[in-house]
Amino acid sequence: MAAQWLSCGVAALLLTLHVAPVVTQSTCDASGRPGIPGIPGTHGSNGRDGPKGEKGDSGEAGQPVQGQKGATGGLGPPGRPGLKGDPGEPGPPGSAGTPGPKGKTLGSSNEKKSFFSQYRWASPMPDIDTPLIFNREFLSDLEPQQQGEQLTNGVFSCTTKGVYFFTYHITARSQVCLKLMKGTESKVTYCDTAEGFLVSAGSTVLELDVGDEVSLHTTKQNSVIPQHTSASHTFTGFLLFPTS
Repeated sequence: MAAQWLSCGVAALLLTLHVAPVVTQSTCDASGRPGIPGIPGTHGSNGRDGPKGEKGDSGEAGQPVQGQKGATGGLGPPGRPGLKGDPGEPGPPGSAGTPGPKGKTLGSSNEKKSFFSQYRWASPMPDIDTPLIFNREFLSDLEPQQQGEQLTNGVFSCTTKGVYFFTYHITARSQVCLKLMKGTESKVTYCDTAEGFLVSAGSTVLELDVGDEVSLHTTKQNSVIPQHTSASHTFTGFLLFPTS
């Protein structure tokens, strides 16, 4: 801006020097010619904003245009599980079920008792690998429907399928060795030794099917004494629980 002002000033000065004689001369001539137009001035500064005009009229409302329905989009991924709802009201009572089968009556007179407990009395010693004979019952005074099962030649025959407990006590001199047999299979072997007399005892649990037989057999390594007032030989077994 300063350079433009300086340039304009210099031009005016030169024009004045050049025109000065002409002006001086024209003053003396009443019919002088018009002078040369002066240089245009610089642009003034911008004016202030005018007052705000009045609000114009509202334009016409546009008419909404609805396009054609687009194609159905693909199935989106499953959303997150919602919050757990409150418990519902209790439903109505269901209908009564069909009656179950009639249960067995405990202690009935026709129920077979699955137990035995007997001892040896006046029986000769059996041969090796044959059953010991137990021929007397401890509970002989019970009613017939309450008595246990009988042993046949020292053998117990299972009539109720289930798990059984067996135990024995044998009196011997110096040594005894017995086998508890299930049929022809030796399940447990019991051996004891001592100086003089001894009482050997053993027990086990067996699972039996109907018709299985259990007995106590002697072996070569034993000296079981015959039954008399100072010796006792017992064999007991009973059902723990049925499995059918």
